[in-house]
Amino acid sequence: MNNSFDQIINSEKPVLIDFFATWCGPCQVLGPILKEVKDSLGERVSIIKVDVDKNQELAAMQQVRGVPTMILFQNGKQLWRQSGVLPKEEIIKNILDKTNN
Repeated sequence: MNNSFDQIINSEKPVLIDFFATWCGPCQVLGPILKEVKDSLGERVSIIKVDVDKNQELAAMQQVRGVPTMILFQNGKQLWRQSGVLPKEEIIKNILDKTNN
């Protein structure tokens, strides 16, 4: 996953990574919100879910201490990071504010 992760975050298109766990209640709440974000922004952003239990090394590399944690990347740079659940509008605002979209 690490090599493909580097390829994914080096995209010119903003990439929002959702670090989650299947047993996490707030993660289950965030899932449908992120689907709405994707529906609203369409091709302007990629949203990728990473299960921290299946990708522990990657989660450790990104210093994910709690779930859900969202990290926004563009051109390999971390632009924004947030733990916990946010409303759709706030996530969209952060994506648009932090990227050149």
